[in-house]
Amino acid sequence: MPIDYKKTQKELYQPKTTPAVIDVPEMVFIMVDGIGNPNTSEEYKSAVEILYGLSYAIKMSNKSVMEYVVPPLEGLWWLNDGSDDWYKDKSKYCWTAMIRQPDFVTADIFEIAKAKLAKKKPQLDTSKARLEKFTEGLCVQAMHIGSYDDEPRTNAAIMQFIADNGYVSDISDKRRHHEFYLNYPRKTAPEKLKTIIRVPVRGQ
Repeated sequence: MPIDYKKTQKELYQPKTTPAVIDVPEMVFIMVDGIGNPNTSEEYKSAVEILYGLSYAIKMSNKSVMEYVVPPLEGLWWLNDGSDDWYKDKSKYCWTAMIRQPDFVTADIFEIAKAKLAKKKPQLDTSKARLEKFTEGLCVQAMHIGSYDDEPRTNAAIMQFIADNGYVSDISDKRRHHEFYLNYPRKTAPEKLKTIIRVPVRGQ
């Protein structure tokens, strides 16, 4: 059976709706940076297409190495005005869209996938993508069930948990608000969407 990280690492991909602490290890990601409202931005749409294109190119070219399920789309988010009002003006969003890769994916494998995708879809600027090891460390996370616009409810619960349990939010230029998108909004009713929200923390 193909390896599915959502099943083999449930602590990372299947949290409860109540907040909990997790220490996230180093993982390998393909990342694309950008700015703008993800609902309307062509840059974001292109970034997602690049990420999935590269991820499936790697998967299909390395079946003999490892059979696996491509992990879900993730995103690191911050605001270009330095504020923390996440849900007011999405046009101010800065983001890093990203998809996890198996540990066997090297720079050489990544470059081969980029060349294949560039040949298949020359309209995509694969130079925007990078392969990076990412260690998130200590965080608090929870599963949000519902529309993206209803995320403030779960985010508030996370922040309250952080305050009540002796932690401090550690969001900075190096540690960002993090989200995982476990299903497709075009194929899922808004009230059934599942999004993991993760906030980096440190002890007081």
